[in-house]
Amino acid sequence: DVFYLCWAATLVFSMQMGFAMLSAGAVRKKNVQNIMLKGVLDACLGAIIWYLWGYGIAYDGDVGIDGHEGNPFLGTGTTNYALSGLIGDSQAPYGSDWVMWFFQYAFAAAGATIVSGAVAERCNLTAYLVYTGVITGFVYPIVVHWVWDSSGFLSAGNSDNDVRWGTGVIDFGGSGVVHMTGGMAAVVSAKILGPRRGRFDENGKPNPGFMGHSTA
Repeated sequence: DVFYLCWAATLVFSMQMGFAMLSAGAVRKKNVQNIMLKGVLDACLGAIIWYLWGYGIAYDGDVGIDGHEGNPFLGTGTTNYALSGLIGDSQAPYGSDWVMWFFQYAFAAAGATIVSGAVAERCNLTAYLVYTGVITGFVYPIVVHWVWDSSGFLSAGNSDNDVRWGTGVIDFGGSGVVHMTGGMAAVVSAKILGPRRGRFDENGKPNPGFMGHSTA
């Protein structure tokens, strides 16, 4: 089971290469390195943030321990913050808890990278890294907690009828939690930034100088 989850996480993380190729082919040749760098920094910064507090917000590892009750909106237990509660083999048999962090991180990185193509060629690198920190460390983990954590108020696995909203939500593949969250962030970002300068002429027709390529 641990190997399978690790293998599945690797496949999910491989989506980063697909995002990179798609984004690189959609920008001008002079900006290929920039979009590639954003993808790398996205994954690196996202890993640090997801490790320190993102995973802890998403999944409360202390529910039922010493009377700790789960919060329906975000994780409040300390175990999954910087994985501080996973010490020694006795608390993480066969590495299942560790590989689960990697599996969930792969989804977090994918959700954050969805936006890179939507803001390509018109977003400052520093501003993009700030966005990465916000969505990986705050926005995405909270949505994950709502739907995938057993304490979340949208989770079908929440047995508390007074807390759970309706019958709950089942999102097995992440179409809502991952892709809808990243997609909505992309739509909002694109709306705020607008089209690239010179992308369309005065008649609203596409500028041929912005055609895709296969440099990467």
